[in-house]
Amino acid sequence: MKMLNAHEVAHPACRALASACVVAATLVVSGCAGVKDQYAASADAQQRMAAEATADTKAGASVDTQATYLRLVEQMQKEELWFASLAHIDALEQRWGVSPDSTRVRAEALRQTGQAAPAEAAYKRLLGTPLESAGYRGLGLLAGMRGDYAEASRLLSQAQRRTPTDPVLLSDLGYANLRAGLIEEARLPLMQALQLKPDSTQAQANLALYLEVTQQREKSAALMNANRMSEATRAAIREAAQQMKVSGGASASAVRATAAVPAGGRDESIVSPLALKRSRWSETTGIRTANQLNPSTLSAEIPSVLNSTSRSTP
Repeated sequence: MKMLNAHEVAHPACRALASACVVAATLVVSGCAGVKDQYAASADAQQRMAAEATADTKAGASVDTQATYLRLVEQMQKEELWFASLAHIDALEQRWGVSPDSTRVRAEALRQTGQAAPAEAAYKRLLGTPLESAGYRGLGLLAGMRGDYAEASRLLSQAQRRTPTDPVLLSDLGYANLRAGLIEEARLPLMQALQLKPDSTQAQANLALYLEVTQQREKSAALMNANRMSEATRAAIREAAQQMKVSGGASASAVRATAAVPAGGRDESIVSPLALKRSRWSETTGIRTANQLNPSTLSAEIPSVLNSTSRSTP
């Protein structure tokens, strides 16, 4: 997917281009969508347009320091305006130059917009900087997206050594360990993640998955009951655990095979944490509407997206 050119960032043009992109995005829904779906998509488009217009207005008003502009970009990314954020990152770097912080938000935006190769290059540029943990974490997530969970585990471990109290990172590391067949190594980071962030649905589900894989079904059921997990989520966790069991454990090859789920459907999100699956903007997926991107509408799913506000990523 083509990234907006830095010269297209002027605010009037940016607003027009962003609005056009939003309208196009909301129209790329299922081919069998009915009239009701089209009305819903139209409402979502208006919400997206309003959000982007607000962000663009903020960008033009009193953005007088690099730190202020960076906070604006981070807020846009929290609202999943990944493409728009890339345009503003270009503007930020034109005015104040490239920095580890701008490289970090660029790498995140590139990964989230399905541009794995340039995202990897950007994450590598963070190695050896104060944001090295974010670089290793991003590289680990990219490895997980490829289904290489052994490499994801290695890279996420490097990130965890540098940022040992990040619950989102710990949950990702524990999940990667499970998928790589490193069952016992998964326990510590998963327990740490849940105690550091007890309300994280991702951490809850990953720990339940570990308990299922290690035959601790009573504890798994108690955890699911305590957190009122839906039946769909419980079934997905048990199915994933069953697939991972190979002679009382899980082999890396068997686990990678179970991880090869096509992107674009909600059921995929139920099985794996969002951070380690393919970008929602990959070439095989349709562009989703604002309602579909809202984590609050996905109550049956394990991960809580953009929910992830770790210190290493926005």
